[in-house]
Amino acid sequence: MTRPERDPLGVLEVPSEALYGVQTLRAVNNFPISGLRPLASFVDAVVRIKRAAALTHRDTGRLDARLADAIVKAADEVLAGQHRDQFVVDVYQAGAGTSHNMNVNEVLANRANELLGAPRGAYAPVHPNDHVNMAQSTNDVIPTAIRLAALAELAPFAAAVHALSGTLAKKGEAFDHIVKAGRTHLQDAMPIRLGQEFRAWSGTLERALRRVLESSDYLRDLGIGGTAVGTGVNAEAAYPARIVGHLRADTGLPLRVGNDRVQLMQSMGDVAAFSASLRTLALDLSKIASDLRLMASGPRTGLDEIILPAVQPGSSIMPGKVNPSVPEMVNQVCFQVIGNDTTVAIACEHGQLELNVMMPVIAHNVLFSMRILANAIIALDERCARGIEANEAQCAYWVERSAALATALAPRIGYAKAAELAKESVKSGELIRHLAEREKILPQAELDEVLDLRRMTDIGVPGTDKA
Repeated sequence: MTRPERDPLGVLEVPSEALYGVQTLRAVNNFPISGLRPLASFVDAVVRIKRAAALTHRDTGRLDARLADAIVKAADEVLAGQHRDQFVVDVYQAGAGTSHNMNVNEVLANRANELLGAPRGAYAPVHPNDHVNMAQSTNDVIPTAIRLAALAELAPFAAAVHALSGTLAKKGEAFDHIVKAGRTHLQDAMPIRLGQEFRAWSGTLERALRRVLESSDYLRDLGIGGTAVGTGVNAEAAYPARIVGHLRADTGLPLRVGNDRVQLMQSMGDVAAFSASLRTLALDLSKIASDLRLMASGPRTGLDEIILPAVQPGSSIMPGKVNPSVPEMVNQVCFQVIGNDTTVAIACEHGQLELNVMMPVIAHNVLFSMRILANAIIALDERCARGIEANEAQCAYWVERSAALATALAPRIGYAKAAELAKESVKSGELIRHLAEREKILPQAELDEVLDLRRMTDIGVPGTDKA
């Protein structure tokens, strides 16, 4: 069953049960690209803008209260989880996001009319353009929605990062007594405590999150009210402040009225900077995941310094094999986020004059990065990091065999002699400690002080008193 609907290009048959209309159907027909629907956070953000606009126009008397209330009620239904299958335009669509904007306009108009007793497709008394989209343009709605959606996802995103960071910090405390071999260039380096490595990972994530939060502050400036080119044509002077006020009350976010709506429409630099901060966090997170995989390698032919929780069988052919499955997933997610940011960067550069028309792909990639990063971080925390155990015996085994221990002797015997010891240790397999004892390069008591592994992991010159 279908119903005929007309737009400026002519008539199409729209499915009778659809809340969307003819302009949405044209977009569905034009862009059968990926099968990807808009992310829920993006739908919510656009719906919230429509809701706030209706409330604003009711306040000013520009929109009849009966129509405004119907639009608000329709929006509330969507925000409560209803009608989600009606947002059907592919992520890859016409520039600026007009198709998605009209999809939302048509759904809210049709549902508002139903609430007022009118049939779907009639667009009276509520019209998608004249009433739901009143004083708006795709050009100010979509960039505002990107900002709102990212900010709405920020709190749970930050909570996920904090939780993982906290887990790593606790592991750092628990493992602080374990001295292990340090490695640089994947070669022997001076000892380090396992707890120091875990605490460093925790600090890295906190620093990365601070960059995300700092860059997010720019997203709080909203250009809504700029309408077509940022000048505010067809919007009342009171509209920007009033709609931002309603959005602030609705979301609880500390939103600001943009000072220069032309600038906010032309530039997607704020979003690009935010995306870049997500990429930086992903780079750090991927490095941590790779370190976990490396330190857990083995168990017989690798480092085997830590033991990761077994979450699934690791091989379809090798019995008993267990892989670092969760860190492997995290690496892949981080690679995707890095690619997403590249897309965002190119799309942000590709705006022309008064508008960046590449906003649909910008919106999807930024919000998709936030979603998969947060989910990956939660999984890494709950399915991996919390259950990590230290293999103290293996850590002790490797650190005693590190040729880099000769470094501690260098202040006493000189770099050249220490280098000879290191080379001999590698060649013969004899421990640095045993070589030094056999060659009697220092009195035994002094040698024991210099080669105190625990003291090597703190600042100071080995074998001397330290504060």
